[in-house]
Amino acid sequence: MNLTIHWTFLPHNDADASLAFYRDTLGFELRNDVGYGGMRWLTVGPPDQPGTSIVLEPPAADPGITEDERRTITEMMAKGTYARLVLGTPDLEGTFEKVQASGAEVVQEPTQQPYGVRDCAFRDPAGNLIRINEVS
Repeated sequence: MNLTIHWTFLPHNDADASLAFYRDTLGFELRNDVGYGGMRWLTVGPPDQPGTSIVLEPPAADPGITEDERRTITEMMAKGTYARLVLGTPDLEGTFEKVQASGAEVVQEPTQQPYGVRDCAFRDPAGNLIRINEVS
């Protein structure tokens, strides 16, 4: 079996703010921008990894989700407890400084974790937790 991560999904509550964060701060390229029924989906990804994408989608856009579920998701997004993404970089300090300079909410400065990972963390404009691991 040979599997790769092709797409993953994160919710957004402001497409333009999310695009600015993922494109202008993280350096991802915009691959698709789709509007439908008053909603907007953005597909972004690292320019040198065309096979891996993140779809930024309206929260709870699935018509099968109830209003209570939609409200719970929105509340969890506001608390930053709904979704997360872990990225990797060989330059943790430089990446941290660039993301911090963008005004993103810092959750954790670069830290050596007791389980062997050195990382930092931010929230994207929708509240999603973005952890960045140092990789060689």
